[in-house]
Amino acid sequence: MIFSENPSFILKRKIITTADGSKTIHLEAWNEQYHSKHGAIQEAYHVFITHGLHLLNGPAIKILEIGFGTGLNALITLLESEKANQNITYVGVEAYPVLVEEVKQLDYCEQLNAVKYQTVFEHMHDSLWERPVSITESFQLHKQQKDFREIHDKEEYNLVYFDAFGARVQPELWSEEVFQAMYHALKQDGVLVTYAAKGSVRRAMQAVGFTVERLPGPPGKREMLRATKK
Repeated sequence: MIFSENPSFILKRKIITTADGSKTIHLEAWNEQYHSKHGAIQEAYHVFITHGLHLLNGPAIKILEIGFGTGLNALITLLESEKANQNITYVGVEAYPVLVEEVKQLDYCEQLNAVKYQTVFEHMHDSLWERPVSITESFQLHKQQKDFREIHDKEEYNLVYFDAFGARVQPELWSEEVFQAMYHALKQDGVLVTYAAKGSVRRAMQAVGFTVERLPGPPGKREMLRATKK
């Protein structure tokens, strides 16, 4: 496997509360979080649901998440897909899985007024890696532990949630090489959404063939990016 030179799992970590009351994991040495300090849940809904999932009206959707992390995006996607009566196949790629002890401190189901889904959320984390697992009748999860640069899928996905750590701390994950892999992994008219808005990221996306839009960002960010495979 290819791993980053400064893997997040060896850094000192702590649970912090973000501006909307939801929690995330803070990496002190990098001054970086798994989610925005301005609001973990707000960011997830704004970037990945409003500007990603809600664009897709089909009854069956296949999603690739780059950075499975705390599982927040997967949980919210499950909740939203049940409202829309959609079947979701969700592939979450993560090089360094979050510890179970950390997950238990995040309280996402309570924050989302979805306490009855707590066992479902725990099942997402304790389910086996490297194989598809039915989390509910309409949500299949396939967690893959590997570096993002090891993704070689071809025209598999309708939607990519690109939620890697920021380019400031891991620029190699925001390269043309990685976005080329994302382009190949998406079906025609497939969409990639990310919280990032740096010019270098936008140019890397455009260089591999994406049509890129600047959109209003979540709280604390002026803009975000959405890329489409035309």
